[in-house]
Amino acid sequence: MKLARVATPDGMAFVAVEGEQGAEVVREIAEHPFGDPTFTGRSWPLSQTRLLAPILAGKVIAIGKNYADHAAEMGSQAPADPVIFLKPNTSIVGPGVPIVRPRVVGDPDGAFERVDYEGELAVVIGRPCRNVKAADAAGVILGYTVANDVTARDQQRHDGQWTRAKSHDTFCPLGPWIETTLDPSDLALTTTLDGQTRQSGRTSAMIHDIGAIVEWISAVMTLLPGDVILTGTPAGIGPMTGGQSVSVTIEGIGTLTNPVVDK
Repeated sequence: MKLARVATPDGMAFVAVEGEQGAEVVREIAEHPFGDPTFTGRSWPLSQTRLLAPILAGKVIAIGKNYADHAAEMGSQAPADPVIFLKPNTSIVGPGVPIVRPRVVGDPDGAFERVDYEGELAVVIGRPCRNVKAADAAGVILGYTVANDVTARDQQRHDGQWTRAKSHDTFCPLGPWIETTLDPSDLALTTTLDGQTRQSGRTSAMIHDIGAIVEWISAVMTLLPGDVILTGTPAGIGPMTGGQSVSVTIEGIGTLTNPVVDK
């Protein structure tokens, strides 16, 4: 099932997306998409709605350097254990929403920060959980979506830690929907910038797979329905400038596209 959050002629709704590509229909879900969703009976053509971020997470937990080729391009070795960091839920935006490049603080010429794309597979948690074993991780996952872990690269290098660089508003695009029936173990991931391929990898190249990631994080903190885990990015990260457009495509889910603007 494809679960989405849309703006309809009657307001915001969680929906199931059904039908062939180009002729999709969305059916309104009563209350929330967790568990076995029930439907209100209302529906709209997808073309008459606007896709929003599929979930407004309570927290976004991200994994750093989870692909060896990306760790190498950053000049470091792959870590033995998962490296986790947080992004605020205020960084979440949906498909089509501009990624905003911030200005360099205190620069009299008004220069803009280097802002990089990082295409990633995102995990959406489906029920409260703590101390989950890797073998049981599938039972606590609602589904998977596409993410772009946008990063102010110069701020990351300057600060020596990642919070400021990862936390700007618009720095966590998610979408277009959550796919609940998907084997995430070997999916193609591609990022394009203005139609030119910049990242091309497979989730099978993750150093720590999704089960291991869920076990590691849930040993630290309770995970709640709607929490999002970003699972790392393959090699090929690079800067975006105002006026460009970035798209992340993951096999079996779809494509997340966002324009880039200067603040």
